[in-house]
Amino acid sequence: MRNLKLLKSLRRSELQGPGSPQCFYVRADTGSLLIASQYSITEYDPRTVETSQADSFLPEDGSGVVVGLQDLAELESACLATASGDVVLFNLNTCQLECVGSVDSGLTSMSWSPDEELVILTTGQETIIMMTKDFEPITEVGIHQDDFGEGKFITVGWGKKETQFHGSEGKQAAQKKIQPTVAWDDRRPRVTWRGDGQLFAVSAICPQTGARKVRVWNREGVLQATSEPINGLEQALCWKPSGSLIASTQRHPNKHSVVFMEKNGLLHGDFTLPFSKDQAKVKELLWNSDSTVLAVWLEDMAAGEDGQLWTVGNYHWYLKQSLDFGRDPQKAPVCVCWDPERPLQLHVVSRSWTSITYDWGWMTERSPGLDATDNANVAVIDGEKILVTSFRQCVVPPPMSSFELQLTSPVNQVTFLCRPQGTNQVAAFTANGQISIYSQGRLTKLAECFGLPSKMSGIYLIILAALLDDPLALRQLLWLEDELFVGVSSGLLPTSSTLQMLRPVQDATDTLGVRAAVEVDGVVVSVVHCSQTGTVALQLEDGQIRKLPSVEDWRDSSGCRINFPVPCIQTALCSISGEECLLGLTDRSHLYAGDTEVLSQHPDTSNLFSGRRIPTGLLENMHISVCCSSCRLQAALASDGSQNDETLRRVERGSRIVTVVPQDTRVILQMPRGNLETVHHRALVLAQLRTWLDSLRFRDAFECMRRLRINLNLIYDHSPKVFLEKIQTFITQLNSINQINLFLTELKEEDTTSSMYPRPESSSIQHQPSSGQKKVDVVCDALRNAMESMDPNKFCLSILTAHVKKTVPELEIALQKVHELRENPPEAPGAVSAEEALKYLLFLVNVNDLYEHSLGTYDFDLVLMVAEKSQKDPKEYLPFLNMLKSLEPNYQRYTIDKHLKRYKKALLHLSKCGEEHFGEALQLVKEQKLYSEALKLYATDSVHYKALNCAYAEHLVEHQQAEQAGLLLWRCGEPVRALQAFAGSSSWRNAICVAQQIPLPPDQLALLARDLAEKLTEQRRYADAALLLDQVIPHKTYCLSSAVNTQTVFLEAQVATFTRHRTRLAVVREQKEKAKLDMLGENKTIVMRSSKNRRKAERKKLSLKEGSPMEDRALMYALGEMITSVDKMRVHNLLKALVLFQFDKQAAKLQLSYEEALQMMEAAVPEVWPESLQNSQLTVLK
Repeated sequence: MRNLKLLKSLRRSELQGPGSPQCFYVRADTGSLLIASQYSITEYDPRTVETSQADSFLPEDGSGVVVGLQDLAELESACLATASGDVVLFNLNTCQLECVGSVDSGLTSMSWSPDEELVILTTGQETIIMMTKDFEPITEVGIHQDDFGEGKFITVGWGKKETQFHGSEGKQAAQKKIQPTVAWDDRRPRVTWRGDGQLFAVSAICPQTGARKVRVWNREGVLQATSEPINGLEQALCWKPSGSLIASTQRHPNKHSVVFMEKNGLLHGDFTLPFSKDQAKVKELLWNSDSTVLAVWLEDMAAGEDGQLWTVGNYHWYLKQSLDFGRDPQKAPVCVCWDPERPLQLHVVSRSWTSITYDWGWMTERSPGLDATDNANVAVIDGEKILVTSFRQCVVPPPMSSFELQLTSPVNQVTFLCRPQGTNQVAAFTANGQISIYSQGRLTKLAECFGLPSKMSGIYLIILAALLDDPLALRQLLWLEDELFVGVSSGLLPTSSTLQMLRPVQDATDTLGVRAAVEVDGVVVSVVHCSQTGTVALQLEDGQIRKLPSVEDWRDSSGCRINFPVPCIQTALCSISGEECLLGLTDRSHLYAGDTEVLSQHPDTSNLFSGRRIPTGLLENMHISVCCSSCRLQAALASDGSQNDETLRRVERGSRIVTVVPQDTRVILQMPRGNLETVHHRALVLAQLRTWLDSLRFRDAFECMRRLRINLNLIYDHSPKVFLEKIQTFITQLNSINQINLFLTELKEEDTTSSMYPRPESSSIQHQPSSGQKKVDVVCDALRNAMESMDPNKFCLSILTAHVKKTVPELEIALQKVHELRENPPEAPGAVSAEEALKYLLFLVNVNDLYEHSLGTYDFDLVLMVAEKSQKDPKEYLPFLNMLKSLEPNYQRYTIDKHLKRYKKALLHLSKCGEEHFGEALQLVKEQKLYSEALKLYATDSVHYKALNCAYAEHLVEHQQAEQAGLLLWRCGEPVRALQAFAGSSSWRNAICVAQQIPLPPDQLALLARDLAEKLTEQRRYADAALLLDQVIPHKTYCLSSAVNTQTVFLEAQVATFTRHRTRLAVVREQKEKAKLDMLGENKTIVMRSSKNRRKAERKKLSLKEGSPMEDRALMYALGEMITSVDKMRVHNLLKALVLFQFDKQAAKLQLSYEEALQMMEAAVPEVWPESLQNSQLTVLK
């Protein structure tokens, strides 16, 4: 849905050569023109007006004809072919001529391959000569061949062509004779190459039929295919550079068409030219270098020379530009050529040696409005029609449209009114110099939806002298105000431009005249207007930016000049941080904000828009940024996008943005195939939702979120405080039970503004209310309270939903409300009945859960009501309910709670049932471990309390908590069992106290003390053991001797084991040293691991088994453990006790043994851990 918009044109008439131009070629390296006339060849640079001319090589009488011209960059020469048969090289440096060959029969055409390795010459004898770039002949064959070629079709026996189906024309179509070519055909062969240089096609007049026939040859000069006989085939021939089709023209009895052929010679599609059968003569067809535009150079019998630019989309051909050169033969083009390097640059040379260079750019013409009144109109030029689609109402795929505006002349430019509230008005500038104005009305019929506006109406003729010299003299047309148009024309100098201010002429109601003209020093390539501020900005061809009306330099807030580093094809004005900024998009998809490049990593971009949002369409990604500074814009567009990045969306490669619907969430994309897709980009959606929520438009936000599957939690998370304050507004706007219920059911504790939909950097953070409650509970309670105060009958179902959706569902309260509805049915009209409410609850909650919760209310009427609405079999629940009704109330509730596994409540009710049920209560306490809860329900001086304590003590003993069990038993008067518990837990103080309370005889008390001392000694609690024996047994000798013996035995065992491991380690290391000698020079693969994982893996491999791979490390680890254990022995406490009670000899012996052990281990450290291994081994030991 793009149009070709003229960016600039360069018209030069200074060159005056001998004779008249016959053909020309554009040099790819310099951009200069090589123009050949009947006298000489001239090199001319339109930008610098530099000219160099060769010596005459053609007859002086002017009878010479140049049939071919080619620039050879490698040879720095130009090759010419003349009708007399000469092939001449023109040296571009020395301007010397050299004849490299001649053909006696003359030449009719010359064509070089795209790689400039081969040249095809067609001779006057109807032959093809193929030569190398050094003009060495390869082959010479006749143009007219009887054979079809190597690609001859295979006959499958379906009969002759005369017997086949021929459509509406009938069998007579097969019997028609081929008509000879038209009289004005120059009868010269046409040669065209495919883009890859592997094939070329030749169109020549067949001697037998007099009609043209196309033959396809390969690079070796072998015929591949011959076209089928085509009636009315004309001379124009051009192979599409992409290689798919060969274009030519054909005259039909009732129309004139451009037809396409495949490389096998069969027709493949066509489109009709806007002329009748004999109205125009097509001279040439020319594809541009990227195969996107087809130029048709023709001569209109009535209007003179014309040029047309056609593009294709969705298999429909659009006439985008029409160049009317008039009937003056001196202004008529004698040759037309596309630039080989710039795909959209066209060169025209007229008979009077005037050269015109046109530069076009792709542009989507869209209405510039930013408010909801703008219909997001997009206008597509198609010859004399404008196809308008209003994307706010509907998405119509091209080539169809919402409306068609039929004009009387081909359209070259379309512009929409820039005034706010009037952006649906459109103006069309046609090839005959007129402007037609239309306005979109509010009529019902599609054909009448465009009428005439109030202030300007009809068709206006522009009075501008430049339009008489150049068919596209007025470009960059902009409709600024109701009666003001701004256009750009060429200035007084080739390097300047003139801004033409066009207004209606007072005396003539249908004429626009120039009211003011502003000269600009530079070539203007774009004009852009900001409807919010009224600013008009100009961009010059070198990237400079000017500001109207004074044509001054564009400056930022600091006064610095701002220019684009490179020229931009598309420009747009927007506001960033309150400062106007000009955005530019180059043909290489580099996006600039002033002189700052904010995007450069993508190879193609389609469209640029400005406004409150700034989207740019990319080849594979689509970024939409809502930024407050150019730096943030640059960072947003340069990022690859995280998981929740709202600015980035993947799209199909080659997609283009058509338009964005203002004040909406829709982005219209055009796919590479031409079809349209509507995308609700997340950035636009969230930005629009935030705007609606800020303005308290809850309904619009809700409907958009529901339609686009945005989490409804955003309504609350965006601004919790405002939502809670305006919760009645929210309920009033939605005014729908279903929508409120949907909102409640989607509530989650997650804050969507920090996870799913992060806030923009420029927005303020809205904190959640710090009430201590959970978010879901806060919202449910707030909505429930508001609905109960507004109309509880109307919002009954929503109130039930608020109860059910809380983090701890309040099903009992919800069921109670249903029961109240059943007992007291509301009389208000439209109120919900109890059956409807219960049915809705069954939809929200599982029927079994609801049945059990109804049981938990102990209300059998409510239980029956729920059971009846469920699909339960009465045989399942009626016996159970009847059994419950027969029980005593407390025991009944106990039975219900136990059935519902609410054991704490069951125990509470069972404790009220009397002593006869205490055994059942005790069993329940033991099964469910409700000891703490049970102790609270009985008096401390009761028998039941004692029984519960004993049961609790048994439970604690089973769970290795004997000391706590002993305390409980001692407390409830069970000293014997308490003594056993204390003795088992080594709680010697409590045990001695209980033993003395019993009391135990002295001999049994001493035996108990010895047993406890042994247990304490085993636990290395030597001080406690000594203290116990000292307090209970008066003989201290026994106590200290026992402790000394224990320490001595342990120390001797450690020393012996240490010595054995030390000796073994020396042996293992000696064996490994010998083994290393055999492994020198071998390559080993080292597997790198993290330090933590490496230590863990190494510990698993440690084994003290002799011969194990890591025995040395295991021995070192064991030795380290022994040193640690010996160092931690509490010998000093025992030594103090021995000295205190005058056991000096035993103390000296123990101290000596301990000191010798420490010295021996300290002396072994350097041997066990050499300096080279200490650090690494100590790391392993950790």
